[in-house]
Amino acid sequence: MAVGMAMKADQVGQYNYSKKITLFVVLSCMVASMGGILFGYDIGISGGVTSMDSFLKKFFPEVYRRMKEDKEVSNYCKFESELLTSFTSSLYIAGLVASFVASIINDSFGRKPTIIIAGIAFLAGSGFGGWGYNVYILILGRVLLGIGVGFANQSVPLYLSEMAPPNLRGAINIGFQFCVGIGVLMANLINYGTQKIEAGWGWRISLAMAAAPALVLTIGAIFLPETPNSLIQRGADQKKTKLMLQKVRGTDDVQAELNDLIDASNNTKTIKKPFRNILKSNYRPQLVMAIAIPFFQQVTGINVIAFYAPILFRTIGLGESASLMSAVVTGCVGIVTTFLSMLSVDRLGRRTLFMFGGVIMLVSQIMVGAVLAAKLGDEGGISKGWSYIVLILICVYVAGFGWSWGPLGWLVPSEIFPLEIRSAGQSITVAVGFLFTFIIAQTFLAMLCHFKSGIFFFFGGWVLVMTLFVHFLLPETKNVPIEQMERVWKGHWFWKNVVGGDKYNEVT
Repeated sequence: MAVGMAMKADQVGQYNYSKKITLFVVLSCMVASMGGILFGYDIGISGGVTSMDSFLKKFFPEVYRRMKEDKEVSNYCKFESELLTSFTSSLYIAGLVASFVASIINDSFGRKPTIIIAGIAFLAGSGFGGWGYNVYILILGRVLLGIGVGFANQSVPLYLSEMAPPNLRGAINIGFQFCVGIGVLMANLINYGTQKIEAGWGWRISLAMAAAPALVLTIGAIFLPETPNSLIQRGADQKKTKLMLQKVRGTDDVQAELNDLIDASNNTKTIKKPFRNILKSNYRPQLVMAIAIPFFQQVTGINVIAFYAPILFRTIGLGESASLMSAVVTGCVGIVTTFLSMLSVDRLGRRTLFMFGGVIMLVSQIMVGAVLAAKLGDEGGISKGWSYIVLILICVYVAGFGWSWGPLGWLVPSEIFPLEIRSAGQSITVAVGFLFTFIIAQTFLAMLCHFKSGIFFFFGGWVLVMTLFVHFLLPETKNVPIEQMERVWKGHWFWKNVVGGDKYNEVT
């Protein structure tokens, strides 16, 4: 057994790659990660805006009337409106379609142009949002933001994973989710401030402020270097690629990594239709993860909190201002725990974080559901004490997500695809994520009305399923170079039977 473990370390854990982290890489990844801030801002801003009285009164008067006047409507049903949920969910159906277009641009022109297009789309969407004079203009703005999100989510995680040295790839890639958390917190803080504008147009500032990080991303992306992986994939001269790789790694000794990039590039030339080839059995593990991980990330129920936290807090009886401040608190918790995940992911590994996070989310969701079932009826609210208990439990849940499925749901898919199917695999990951984000965003208020407190037991059941999925089917990928990732599948107890690997010891 000891011999087997030693062989595993030799064959999977040790690679002749530079482990330096250069200022060049840090600055490049910081600029690219602005795409995460924009994604988080767009997630966080909609829930706060749609809970503001001035916004509801102008665009959704029937919802406003039910919330303020109709005592016969259940607490869980006051915000139910297909048009209201369309305002939130339209972003994600647009992102789903855009991600496939972004895949083609990613492959043909590189990561950098894809990020630039994302920034331009964000700018246009924020303009329509701030200017909107009817709900359809607002939805058009959300669609443009969705295009930006589709392009950013397709390109930024790949950019970060390809620029990072293998031993720090987890921490650098989680920077994307960390920036998503910063974006959510920024949105919550801005919503809390603009809600206090008595003239009733504060929501315009909230929607238009997305232009600030969008401008930084667009201008910054112009100066971004292209990744060595993308250069070699698109036929760049090997000397040029080597010079870029030396600059990225901060050393002249990059031949081993360059050779792996060239080998991967040669494989891409034999694959003309990556979306068809990803269906082949030797890519079956990657395809399963490309579908399962974003699906599970969405059915954790996190977007119930991200999109509708202020509405949820208003449902349990908190006022408008208190609900928005509660969303700020959960946003802070998410940032702190994501930062802790950045510090620990390359030491503890992906599986450990997934497992602990899953347990934390499961327990907290069950407890929230139990409190609401026992204390919140169809009318009135719950006491302030129980409201704070619900808030604490939701913060515990957000901490579990920020520690695990939040960052790792982006990290793991971005690092497991070989170069020849990388953009196709990332497109599937992003598209599946957007599809189920759209479904949950569009149906949540109706589900809340019908399931009531049972909504938390519903999502808790999915957390149990996905934790078991990780335990049995996801191998550990920490410290494995991105171009040698096929080793983890050939050494896994289950996947080696699918891909035909038997020359490596089991990797779990």
